[in-house]
Amino acid sequence: MIYFRVMAMLSVTGISKREKENFTVKDLNFTQNPFQKLVIAGETGSGKTTLLKMIAGWIQPTAGEIRFKQQRVLGPEEHLMPGHRGIAYLSQHFELRNNYWVHEILEYANTLTLEQAIALYTVCRIEHLLQRRTDQLSGGEKQRIALARLLTTSPQLLLLDEPFSNLDMVHKKIMKSVIHDIGEKLGITCLMVLHEAPDILSWADTILVMKDGEIIQRGTPGHIYRQPVNEYCAGLFGQYNLINKKLANSIATRHRVALNGRKMIIRPEHFNITTTDPDAISGEVQTILFWGNYYTIDVKLMQDLIRIQTSRGSFVPGDTVSVSVLPADVWYL
Repeated sequence: MIYFRVMAMLSVTGISKREKENFTVKDLNFTQNPFQKLVIAGETGSGKTTLLKMIAGWIQPTAGEIRFKQQRVLGPEEHLMPGHRGIAYLSQHFELRNNYWVHEILEYANTLTLEQAIALYTVCRIEHLLQRRTDQLSGGEKQRIALARLLTTSPQLLLLDEPFSNLDMVHKKIMKSVIHDIGEKLGITCLMVLHEAPDILSWADTILVMKDGEIIQRGTPGHIYRQPVNEYCAGLFGQYNLINKKLANSIATRHRVALNGRKMIIRPEHFNITTTDPDAISGEVQTILFWGNYYTIDVKLMQDLIRIQTSRGSFVPGDTVSVSVLPADVWYL
């Protein structure tokens, strides 16, 4: 049998960025393969945007090396015109010239044939905007035009910095469809910085979690969601219950597991309200909140207030419920 090794499109090796006395990015190493959907996640100030700008060639690294298709990406101190022609970068703070025709903006850097350009405008959902002026556009429309302008140069890697921020639900849904089609129909690999857990988990193949300029966890969405390395990672991707010692010992004993000083976390949707499990723990309902397609119920179990997610809304404060959790749905830190 013959095995073929997939050559990485992007390779980041030992990248650091020092500003004054502090490192904003410190010794990062990772690769991205063609068509791999990679997300950089982390709280504000963790170094995500700085990393993206170094990959794009807009910021000079203090140390390390970035290679795109085996070619080193030069920083602005090494290259007269910052950036790499195979990499496009859409900032959160994109700009369009005021009072210009949209078709003028797009034709300025266009390297595509007419047929290719029409296909691109269709993918970006802007074909109906070509005869408008830029001051007649909504924020979401301007963003898609700025994106199409970048794509007219035929990049192979697209870097997107918080592409869904400041978008209403309608334009966010359109932008998600655009990004999907950029990969599927145009064959462009995407790397995104995102902060909303549902956006990250539903799109990414691989997630890199950053904190204080370092990568502290990497893996698939399922792995990082179910097995976070710490509370920081757990909190980035949704609600979780940090179980107090008395209740944790009770659950661990029922599962025949030794805590050995470890913390126990359980996601709200992993608790079950049951009438049949003999190992269930009784508790009292405190509050109920309706979220559209599910409810969250706060239940007091052994003096610990636990949040449970359920599709059942037939509870009122003061009800006694029996709560269980499967061993596979408990995570220990």
